[in-house]
Amino acid sequence: MNIKDSVVVITGGAQGLGFATANMLSKAGAHIAIIDSNEEQLVSAAADLQANGTQIGTYCANITDETATINVFEQIVKDFSKVNVLINNAGILRDGLMVKAKDGEILDEMSLDQFNAVINVNLSGTFLCGREAAKAMIRSNQPGVIINISSVARDGNMGQSNYSAAKAGVASLAMVWAKELSRYNIRAAAIAPGACYSAMTASMKPEALSRLEQMAPVKRLGQDVEIAKSAQFIIENDFYNGKVLAVDGGLVL
Repeated sequence: MNIKDSVVVITGGAQGLGFATANMLSKAGAHIAIIDSNEEQLVSAAADLQANGTQIGTYCANITDETATINVFEQIVKDFSKVNVLINNAGILRDGLMVKAKDGEILDEMSLDQFNAVINVNLSGTFLCGREAAKAMIRSNQPGVIINISSVARDGNMGQSNYSAAKAGVASLAMVWAKELSRYNIRAAAIAPGACYSAMTASMKPEALSRLEQMAPVKRLGQDVEIAKSAQFIIENDFYNGKVLAVDGGLVL
């Protein structure tokens, strides 16, 4: 797919990886619709992206709310006339061991609320946005690409029962959608990033950050722009479909 003049919807696009992807694709000529739950960050992101010279739309919405998600995609189609690409990037962390014990005594556990909070945003939200984007692509008879942001944690990461389950789920969704949606000229794929530099890693103690960097053979964390380039590759390569692209520096958890 040619990125220039395509309409790209990015969830969680007001900061971090989502914003880096929005910035890269808008510089390549794409029109960008950002869905995020943080209105203040949406305003800031829009101001920064305007300089790239393409149409920018921002939408404050909770993607775990089915009605809100339906409404926001309907509004995006009204504003942009079509949807060509969806990047399902929105996600949260609520880490914790499933059960923590000492000497046979249970000290702590992951609550159902803690588990469901991550599943609702990272997995259910991805499903809702994928469904609504596919409907928009089909109705407007547009070729489409859906990219789900998974994670190296999809293989199972200690302390992340909720996150690992959700990220394995969004990878599987991409493979299912590739099979179901190909008849409508819609491709689907996933990207599984490894650990990347972020606001969270910037707040880590230097020794903890150094240990994390040494876990990957490349001896560093990833950059948002490196993951964004992967999204651009998938969009532009019409033969890439139904697979998970690992961009993790060789990291094995």
